[in-house]
Amino acid sequence: MAKKTLRIGTRGSQLALWQANWVKSELEKRHPGLEVSLTKIKTQGDKILDVPLAMVGGKGLFVKEIEEAMLRGEVDIAVHSMKDVPTIFPEELSLRCITEREDPRDIAILKPGYKSFRDLPQGARIGTSSLRRKSQLLHLRPDFHMLDIRGNVETRIRKLTEEDLDAVILAAAGMKRLGFSDQISEYLSTTVSLPAIGQGALGLESRTDDEEVNSMIDFFNHPPTSWAVRAERSFLRRLEGGCQVPIAAYGTVDGERLTLTGLVSDVEGRKLLKKSMESSVEEAEQTGTSLADDLLMRGADKILNEVYQHETFNVKDEEV
Repeated sequence: MAKKTLRIGTRGSQLALWQANWVKSELEKRHPGLEVSLTKIKTQGDKILDVPLAMVGGKGLFVKEIEEAMLRGEVDIAVHSMKDVPTIFPEELSLRCITEREDPRDIAILKPGYKSFRDLPQGARIGTSSLRRKSQLLHLRPDFHMLDIRGNVETRIRKLTEEDLDAVILAAAGMKRLGFSDQISEYLSTTVSLPAIGQGALGLESRTDDEEVNSMIDFFNHPPTSWAVRAERSFLRRLEGGCQVPIAAYGTVDGERLTLTGLVSDVEGRKLLKKSMESSVEEAEQTGTSLADDLLMRGADKILNEVYQHETFNVKDEEV
């Protein structure tokens, strides 16, 4: 008898619930009669707000408890923002699908009166929780004064006014999914702010041997996005990067060709290495590794070692 119920494990944040509910809706449309439920799971990353992330386990803090629930048979699949997903999985679990990407760019919300991000005054106060964004924007404008802001999308938008900031930088995908597109002042080119690994894409994780569930969710996989994101993740894996270090990678697919751009920087944007590489889509993961090796040969390891030794890492929702 065909499966009649499917349980989705998800974090309880506003954006995570939007993502899980979208997957629920698509599943119910594709499989009439299937009952899909959401199980909200609080991860360590959601609980720990005052301890450096690198000290308590890194990126996996946002998925570990959901994976454990899947291994216990309490949920059937997990829906993740790809930016939160570690590059290594427990043996019994795997990343089954990567969905079609929403807009991968970063965006700026500007203080009223400013027309363009590039026209911000000397010493402008910029709010962002991401070292990746901070390093690239300081590389562009060393005069910027970067301030750490945390919280969900609405909280960060409010801080523009509450903390008298000149701009707040967020991900376009989260803004669009939560209905805040009208508050976007400017989309930042990927040449200005290279996106985070997997930014804008969702990942569906499942038990590797659960053939029935896997066959039900396979339609979510979007090959061009999957090739691009797998290349990005291969780049990250080779560099052994955690959740909150100045590493970025962005892949694009045109037909059977993949273009991957990778970046490693120090926190202040003074030492920034960036390069692009092309290949066939079948070589996506090898390309990510090769690009990382190229940057390592040019000194990326020294830059990252400095970051790990001197930077304070904060727990946050990097998905926004």
